[in-house]
Amino acid sequence: MKTLRINLLAAMAFVSVAASAQTTVKDAWVRGTVAPQKATGAFMQITSAQGGKLVSAQSPVAGVTEVHEMAMDGNVMKMRAVPALELPAGKAVELKPGGYHVMLMDLKQPLQDGESVPLTLVVEGKDGKRETLELKVPVKALSAAKPMADHKH
Repeated sequence: MKTLRINLLAAMAFVSVAASAQTTVKDAWVRGTVAPQKATGAFMQITSAQGGKLVSAQSPVAGVTEVHEMAMDGNVMKMRAVPALELPAGKAVELKPGGYHVMLMDLKQPLQDGESVPLTLVVEGKDGKRETLELKVPVKALSAAKPMADHKH
C-alpha cells in the first residue's frame, strides 16, 4: 500500500509539472551572421494554452536580448523593444522577420549555419506565474533566412 501511495504521489507530481508547461514553441530559428555583425534575430511560433505574455528573453551568445517589434511609422520601418508580447490563449503568435522577434545584440561571436543558440524565454501566465522555456535554437544561413514574401515566381 505504501508503494502504491508513493507511485500515486509521483504520478500526481508529474501531472502538475506537465500542466504548468503551458507554452509551446515551434519552428524556432536564428538568422546567421557575418564576422563584423553584432546583432541578429530569433524567430518562432509561440502558443500559450491559457494565454499570457512573453516578458523576457536571454541568451549567453548576446550581451543584450530583447523582444522587439518592427512596424511602419508613416513611410519608415521602425524597430523598438517591447516590454511584453501578448500571447492570446490557444493562438500561435508568429515572431518573424519584419514583425515581432527576439533581438540578439552585442553578439560575442558570429553565428554560423548549423550551430545551435541557447535561448531562454520567460512567459508570464494570466495568473502571474512565470514559466521559463530553455531552447536550443538552430542557426540558419544568412541567405536562407529571407522571408518567403520576397520569393517570386
